[in-house]
Amino acid sequence: MSMGTQSLLIFLLIGLVAGFLASLVVGGGGLIRCLLSGIIGAFVGGFLFNALGISLRIENALVVQIIHATVGAIVVVLIARAIA
Repeated sequence: MSMGTQSLLIFLLIGLVAGFLASLVVGGGGLIRCLLSGIIGAFVGGFLFNALGISLRIENALVVQIIHATVGAIVVVLIARAIA
């Protein structure tokens, strides 16, 4: 497995976990909806944390990425519900 493929699989796994955690917080749908909200949430969460200057003091980078993506997914789901 090449490094690019492995990175993509890890990114998708983080998105899926984040989408699942967000669905537990705000309610949610199936597998595809969790995956999409988690992937979009990863970008939104990363942007929000950087823009607001929030730095988590956690050593494990994977945990930090999951937290960023989960917060972003929650924001994405709430905004989507407000628009719809």
